[in-house]
Amino acid sequence: MSDSQVKEAPNMTEDDVIAFLKDNPEFLQDNPDVLELLIPERKRPKKGEVADFQSYVIDRLKSDKEEVIEISKDIVETSRANMNNQQRVHEAVLRLLESTRFDDFIHTITMDLSSMLDVDIAVFLVEADSSDIPHISTSGVRVIPGGTVDKWMEGKNVMLQDNISGIEPIYGGGAALVKSQILLRVDISMDTPPAILAFGSRDPDMFVDGQATDQIIFLARVIERCFRTWLNLPI
Repeated sequence: MSDSQVKEAPNMTEDDVIAFLKDNPEFLQDNPDVLELLIPERKRPKKGEVADFQSYVIDRLKSDKEEVIEISKDIVETSRANMNNQQRVHEAVLRLLESTRFDDFIHTITMDLSSMLDVDIAVFLVEADSSDIPHISTSGVRVIPGGTVDKWMEGKNVMLQDNISGIEPIYGGGAALVKSQILLRVDISMDTPPAILAFGSRDPDMFVDGQATDQIIFLARVIERCFRTWLNLPI
């Protein structure tokens, strides 16, 4: 037979082996020598010794138990972190609602939220074509050129970024401190330009793409409604 007539045997996959064993349940009984190949290298018996499958199974069970314990710990830690974050957001919302003056409300956003949410800096930015922001005249709010919100947010309502260098137009002199951030689009009203609520952290892994954002988005929606109430604006 020529080389051209020789057909290469197809490569078998794990699924093929499993399917074969299911279709031939007596295969291992009829071929006991194959069992030695199923034992990890460090536990393979020497010639003439009996294969100790029991110890292998026990080791496997221990390994599975340790894996389950680690997964359980991760779930518990994640749940605690989520509960802690939820509590922080609830406290921040209450603080915002307790403001008795508009200036106090802005101060809460730009000064108090950072410590309440355990971040290093919080900034509120509003688009404007000049130094004056329509409907808003108070210190603590940064002005950005028109079109900046759409450019930065890339069509998203929330953006998380890790391992970054802080942006000076957002954080001013505190930009060098910021290594991760979350940007939230804030649409106060049809009568006001778009805005951004930014939180920055010196921890490069504080904000990572893929994190749950429902709680912080809720905070942004509360701020929108508070602005409309203070400024007597329509939706």
